[in-house]
Amino acid sequence: MGIENYIEELLYRYNCVVVPDFGAFLTQTKSAVIDSNSHVFHPPSKVISFNEQLASNDGLLVSYIAGAEGRTYEEVLSSTLETAKEWRLKLRSGARIKFPNIGELWLNRETKIQFQPSYEVNYLTASYGFSSFVSTPVTREVLKEEVVELEEKIPFIITPEERKQYNFRPYLKYAAILLLALSTGLTGYRFYNDTMDTTSVVREEAQELVSKNIQEATFFDTKPLELPVLKLEVTKRNKGNHHIIAGAFRVKENADKKVRSLKRRGFNAAYLGVNKYGLHQVTYGSYEDPEEALRNLRKIKRTVSADAWLLSAK
Repeated sequence: MGIENYIEELLYRYNCVVVPDFGAFLTQTKSAVIDSNSHVFHPPSKVISFNEQLASNDGLLVSYIAGAEGRTYEEVLSSTLETAKEWRLKLRSGARIKFPNIGELWLNRETKIQFQPSYEVNYLTASYGFSSFVSTPVTREVLKEEVVELEEKIPFIITPEERKQYNFRPYLKYAAILLLALSTGLTGYRFYNDTMDTTSVVREEAQELVSKNIQEATFFDTKPLELPVLKLEVTKRNKGNHHIIAGAFRVKENADKKVRSLKRRGFNAAYLGVNKYGLHQVTYGSYEDPEEALRNLRKIKRTVSADAWLLSAK
């Protein structure tokens, strides 16, 4: 088996494999990458490079080959140096040396060794089994603020309701009656008065019917002692303007759970209401005396929760 095959095996375990009197193959870990244009996901890998300055024998490659082939260290070192000499001569002749799954070497115009790595094999053992794949672009949900802003910029054409087209018909009717009265004289005038009187009578009857229905639709008796509202137990849950806030919740059910939990622990907890940010606030307790509220706040922050804070209403 050629030296390049042993180099390939060692690149899985080490970051530097030196070929004596030739140069070193180096690896550097590269993070996962997503190509924004092709949407291809590349897993973490090792990038291979070559440095001809690192040509001193460190014993790694020679010892590995000797152990694998059952030969002595001196025999392997001699054959390795001979192979390195052949590679240098081949490069100076203008030829290229290609190492399968590693890369390709050649000399530039300044007789410096150039190296093009191969990307066919991923030498990072942590990425074993991973391969590149095309990821479908994810369509993100449009934020509510963007939708509102878009709605403000879009011109809306509101179609009037169909019934609004008949708003002028009463005026046309009265105008027709007036013209008829002018053309027919007193007869038309009397007809107009009769029409208006009839309309007034109908309106009065309709008003009386509405008033009667309203009176019949009364839900409670007028006697104060029989009103169900007076039988409710009215308790001012948030007595005082100084509230020790235990938390603010987006969901009302979570606020209610917090109140029940604090009451079980002995606090005079209560639901305070919704603040200007739309959050449901819960209090450990409310106090009229600000000094008493501060004393209890310090005690709660010290023994229960350091996140408690004081809200004083005007």
